[in-house]
Amino acid sequence: MLEGNRFIVILTLLLGAAYFGLSGVISFKKVGTTVHPMQPEKASALVTSGVYQVSRNPMYLGLLLGLISWGLYLSSLWAVACCVLFVTYMNRFQIAPEERAMEKRFGEDFNMYRQRTRRWL
Repeated sequence: MLEGNRFIVILTLLLGAAYFGLSGVISFKKVGTTVHPMQPEKASALVTSGVYQVSRNPMYLGLLLGLISWGLYLSSLWAVACCVLFVTYMNRFQIAPEERAMEKRFGEDFNMYRQRTRRWL
């Protein structure tokens, strides 16, 4: 059984993970654009409202918060440290190519959005 404070932290992280992840998907679905991370060139709209005012990548942020909570549940510093590898990998091999595609597709609108909104949080 988890002790009280640890349980609260893990639960809070899981709720944050669900909020950011689901809000990101719902925001994309509302405007009818793709959520497929391997096809950013098929984006039909630049979403900058809602959760996207807080993070340019709320779905990835949700995954990160879920990974951190899992590491805390396991009481494993190694698992939590792997989150650093996750962020490093995502920044280089997923987010950077996505952002190049978004800049090409949405031009100055995307550049202005990128300047005012943090990548993760």
